[in-house]
Amino acid sequence: MNTTLQTPAETGPEIGAGSGSEVGRAKRLKAATTQAHDQLDKRIMAGEPFAALANYGRFLAVQHAFHRDIDALYDDPAIAALVPDLAERRRFAQIGQDLADLSLAPAEQTEAPRFAGGEIDVPTALGWLYVAEGSNLGAAFLFKMARALGLDENHGARHLAGHPDGRAQHWRSFTGALDEVALDEAEEMRVIEGANAAFRRVHGLVEQQYG
Repeated sequence: MNTTLQTPAETGPEIGAGSGSEVGRAKRLKAATTQAHDQLDKRIMAGEPFAALANYGRFLAVQHAFHRDIDALYDDPAIAALVPDLAERRRFAQIGQDLADLSLAPAEQTEAPRFAGGEIDVPTALGWLYVAEGSNLGAAFLFKMARALGLDENHGARHLAGHPDGRAQHWRSFTGALDEVALDEAEEMRVIEGANAAFRRVHGLVEQQYG
């Protein structure tokens, strides 16, 4: 089962590399983050985030903190030059609206966002965005569970709603762009490290809310 903060471990459509590689970067990232993905998946679902509105509120708090960390990436011109429709992929404001719909305030954060101010390392940022974008594809199942709580794309579950073009197409657009980015070996490693760091960050946020 895939949660909305994870990349799709088994069912996510991915495409091959466009830079002559036999295996695309998205597929390599999937292989390199499988363990972190599986651990996070089990931990989130153990908290039963859709068992009740109170549980879902904790889930929203996790989402809000994670997307707060990466919100600055959607304004970065270097990343925007690589990822199509980057600004449209932003979900931080929607999560804030979902919290407000349920009369909830964002959890207090004492630390600055992971990406805030200063120069952003693009390969690291791409790893974090891979996790965020994969979560949007994996949110289809969770959106159905949110509906069982009386939530939808207009109230409480805005950030879980699919893209007008379809989740799969939106994901293919991202992975296609990701596969085409020219990186050296050291930069490739920073993409993987970034993705794993994103998974660790979410795991820590889940422990704060459900631990």
